[in-house]
Amino acid sequence: MSLVIKIRGIVRNFPLGQEVVKVLKGIDLDIERGEYVALMGPSGSGKSTLMNLLGCLDTATAGTYELNGKNVSNMSQDELAEIRNKEIGFVFQTFNLLPRTTALDNVALPLIYAGKTKEERIKRATEVLKDVGLADRMDHKPSQLSGGQRQRVAVGRALVNHPSIILADEPTGNLDSKTSIEMMALFEEIHSQGNTVIVVTHEEDIAAHAHRVIRLVDGMISSDVRTK
Repeated sequence: MSLVIKIRGIVRNFPLGQEVVKVLKGIDLDIERGEYVALMGPSGSGKSTLMNLLGCLDTATAGTYELNGKNVSNMSQDELAEIRNKEIGFVFQTFNLLPRTTALDNVALPLIYAGKTKEERIKRATEVLKDVGLADRMDHKPSQLSGGQRQRVAVGRALVNHPSIILADEPTGNLDSKTSIEMMALFEEIHSQGNTVIVVTHEEDIAAHAHRVIRLVDGMISSDVRTK
C-alpha cells in the first residue's frame, strides 16, 4: 500500500471575535496512490476547510498531514507554495484562467514556476491539451471557449506538472448537465491513467463517479465507503 495522503488528528479552529469556531474536530484519513475519492458534506460540514488543508492552501491548528511521505504540517508559506506547485493539481469551479492568455499559455503557467525552459513548457502543455481534447483550441483565449472547454484547460493546467494529487473543487458547478457528464468522463480517464483524484462536491451524481465516498458532518468524517 502506497499512501499519498496520511492525516492524523487534524483540527482546524477559526477565531471569530471572542469565540473560537471549531470547523474540523480531529480527522484521521488515509488516501492511497491512484484512488478516486469524492469528498461530500452539507454546507458548514468542513469539507472546504479540509480541501484547503489537503491542497496546502491552509495549515491545521493541530494534528499532522503527510503528503507523499513529507510532513507538511509545519512548513513555511514558501515551502507550502513549492509543494502546491509540484505535488497538487487544482481544478476550481470558476476555472481561474488568465483571461488575456491562450489556452496553451494558461496550461504552461505552472511550468514557469517549476523552472522549465520555454521549449519544455510548450512541449508538455501541447501534450496535455491533446490529452484533454483541446488540440485544436491551443491558441484560443478563455473568452473564445465554452464553459466546458475552459474547464478542460483548467484540468490540463492541473495535470501539467505530473502532480501527486488532482484536487477538484465543485468542478462541474458552472457547467450544464451535458458538459458535466463529459467532464466527469474526463476525470475517469485521468484516474485510469494512474492519477489520484479527489473531487469535492455536494452533488450525488458527481460523487457516484468516484470509487470511494467520504462524507463529513459537523467537522468529522461520518462515513467512508468504497463503492467500486
